[in-house]
Amino acid sequence: MPEKVAKCYEQILTELGEDLSRDGLRNTPMRAAKAMKFMTQGYHQDLETVVNGAIFESDNDEMVVVKNIELYSMCEHHMLPFIGKCHVAYLPQGKVIGLSKIARIVDMYGRRLQIQENLTKQIADAVMSVTGADGVGVIIEAKHMCMMMRGVEKQNSVMSTSVMLGAFRNSQLTRTEFLKLVIG
Repeated sequence: MPEKVAKCYEQILTELGEDLSRDGLRNTPMRAAKAMKFMTQGYHQDLETVVNGAIFESDNDEMVVVKNIELYSMCEHHMLPFIGKCHVAYLPQGKVIGLSKIARIVDMYGRRLQIQENLTKQIADAVMSVTGADGVGVIIEAKHMCMMMRGVEKQNSVMSTSVMLGAFRNSQLTRTEFLKLVIG
């Protein structure tokens, strides 16, 4: 796979007017192909493997929040990065998930070409699915290079998206508690 993608990068660089024999570009097509493979590795991961059985019995039914999870993804419209943070909360119903697994779920879906709105929903649905929680809340705040480096070139713009499932959608008190814990 990297060889085929490297050939595509060779063609792109040539079409841009670059000299592939130039010292700085000699191995760039293969490096770019390997980087793209890494940045889209989420296509080759699945939820069951990522969670790896790290669901544990618990009588805790209070909100669990993991905030400021670093997030790196790429927009499907321009194939440029968007970078930010993700906040995830859930209300356990007899089961909790291993802490690192929430970050791994964020990474799995983040490492695909997509839009932030869908990414937020995918993370919420996945956490709800594996935990059987009474509710899940996810907020993503991200800066999009497609808006910063091209187009309108707005350097300080941040996009925020949220998905609230179960009690987070149905109970204003639950939603407010989540927002206070995340935003302050």
